[in-house]
Amino acid sequence: MKKLICAAGRLILRLLFRVEVRGMENYRAAGPRAVIMPNHVSLLDPALAALFIPDEPVFAINSLVARWRWVRPFLALFRTWSVDPTNPFGLKGLIEELKRDQHCVIFPEGRITTTGSQMRAFDGAAMLADKTGAVLLPLRIEGAQLSHASYLRGRFPVRWFPKITLTFLPPRKLEIPPEVKGRRRRAMAQTFLQDLLRDAAWQVRDSGRTLFGALLDARRLYGRRRVIAADIGRKPVTYDGMVRAALALGDLFGGRFNPGERAGLLMPSSVPTAALALGLSRLGHTPAMLNCTVGAQNALACCRAAEIRTVIGSRRFVEAGKLGALVEAMESAGLRFLWLEDEARALGLRAKLTAWFQARFTTPETAGGPDDEAVVLFTSGSEGTPKGVALSHRNIVANRDQLMSSVDFRPSDVVLNAMPMFHVFGFVVGTIMPLLSGMYTFYFPSPLSYRAIPLVAYDINATVLFGTDTFLYGYARSASPYDFYSVRYVFEGAEKLRERTSRMWSEKFGIRVLEGYGTTETSVVSLNTALQCSAGTVGRVLPGLEARLEPVVGLEGVGRLFLRGPNVMMGYLRSERPGVLQPVEDGWYDTGDIVRLDELGFLSIRGRAKRFAKIGGEMVSLTALEEEMERLWPGVRCAMAVVRDERKGERIILVTEKKDASREEMTAHLKAAGYAEVAIPKKLLPVGKLPLLGSGKTDYPALDRLASETAGAAE
Repeated sequence: MKKLICAAGRLILRLLFRVEVRGMENYRAAGPRAVIMPNHVSLLDPALAALFIPDEPVFAINSLVARWRWVRPFLALFRTWSVDPTNPFGLKGLIEELKRDQHCVIFPEGRITTTGSQMRAFDGAAMLADKTGAVLLPLRIEGAQLSHASYLRGRFPVRWFPKITLTFLPPRKLEIPPEVKGRRRRAMAQTFLQDLLRDAAWQVRDSGRTLFGALLDARRLYGRRRVIAADIGRKPVTYDGMVRAALALGDLFGGRFNPGERAGLLMPSSVPTAALALGLSRLGHTPAMLNCTVGAQNALACCRAAEIRTVIGSRRFVEAGKLGALVEAMESAGLRFLWLEDEARALGLRAKLTAWFQARFTTPETAGGPDDEAVVLFTSGSEGTPKGVALSHRNIVANRDQLMSSVDFRPSDVVLNAMPMFHVFGFVVGTIMPLLSGMYTFYFPSPLSYRAIPLVAYDINATVLFGTDTFLYGYARSASPYDFYSVRYVFEGAEKLRERTSRMWSEKFGIRVLEGYGTTETSVVSLNTALQCSAGTVGRVLPGLEARLEPVVGLEGVGRLFLRGPNVMMGYLRSERPGVLQPVEDGWYDTGDIVRLDELGFLSIRGRAKRFAKIGGEMVSLTALEEEMERLWPGVRCAMAVVRDERKGERIILVTEKKDASREEMTAHLKAAGYAEVAIPKKLLPVGKLPLLGSGKTDYPALDRLASETAGAAE
């Protein structure tokens, strides 16, 4: 009778939800003793696990749930063990079951998700594995969160009978050194468990799609009429509208380029820019996002590196940003300009109708595949001539999937993206990620509008904000305490989060700023999240990304960070070898950053390898010195420059915006902080303003030139 009821249940679920079970080879590889850990997304999950997991595992069930009348009849059909989550001794019986080579099923999150993402994982499953030597076997349930049996109605587009898949992921042994005991062991066990669930969410995602293909998938999931973007023109755009714009603008400009030719874009953060980038990449014309803040010389170097002959620009943007001299220099160098406003006037009714028909009734073809070039971004030039960074479709979609597996971003979120699209933070995180995830994004053209951006956040009820430390500090100083009332997440990257910025956001708005770390070459690498956060670090490395530390001579407890994973770039384009892609050697990208990795996996950036000075045989971190100056003179910008020294090799000069800076005060502070005499700057150079890049970072090549000229003049 029991077998008949179970068979009928499986048949009904397969007919209604087209249930598919994957990864059975992983289930068999787990062996006789395993803790099976499903994620918990709906009321259907216990039935799915009970009916589709082979054999007859023991189910851990909350003792309160076991008392519900409608649950009791089902308990008679399966082997269950009632567990009181408030009683640490409640797992003893399950431990004995596992020791008899049984499979045990336990939902680590303990409750159904209300965010659509991973909830907190309790360490019970890890403790079971730790006490019995059992393996941990993640089971990922996908699709049930879109059913009416989930708790996501109003947040996700739920429907009656979505397709459901159950995927067994590779089993893992609990990897904690035996000498670790007590609270440290429990903390490491919980982190390990949280990572397993996060990695399972990442592993079932399909990153093998083009950007335009992923956009069409998002439209199918969230609905054609879902409003997903707007800019300062205040014209909301739906998924259908974005697809139409991408098709129309891509076809309009695509015919002006040779096959495979890269197109330079000198455009503001806006809906047309996003649509144009997607439309060009669909046709195989890689959009190269030009940085308008690097000056004419570096801009021309970028164009040489990527072999850009034609630039698509916006007249309004050039006029508003006073970029006439830059455009004139580029035209004088032989670059052809196509102006969006002029070309758009030629977009006739026939072209618009064609785009509408394609968007509505067909699946537009995409040139190339997921491993082809999708966009070229350029490094900031903070350490020399900018380099072109070629990112594939897979690089970008994978990084989006990594972020969605780690943070509870929701389709109900409202993203305020003021980061420029020529920056990887603004393009991948602020534009592509929300666009492919059903989130509404408001594009603001300049991150420097410190007074306007808080008002926009208040006006659109923003819930997610991205920015650098410089920009976030500027917003916080200008904003009313209520301007960010609706914001639930503020993510900071591209430069170190300073204590004054973090403190101001906490005290003025009650918001914790979450610091992350990334590079143009990899997009986001690590991130602090609501689930896993450690102050003073840049968070934990995202799933699917391997990190390796190589020792650095003269430094202990840290290493040079190398990365390998699906989000690591295709390669560099350099102005010395125009158009020649220099691939990443063996797939490992050398970040050039010196980092520390603690036992819980949190990264701390100690500085760039190039931001260490070698003085008298000692390695001195310039980044650490700058942090000490921030503690000594809060709110004052300071930076360390390095000049050649005939006797000691290099010499450090403190460049500061503090006019009355005292070397005696600085020396006393650094000595009290434990710095040796050799590490203390021998000279102070007060300036009106430090040289900055468009992203808000310090322009170190310009700083070093300034210091060298000053030192040379003094000698």
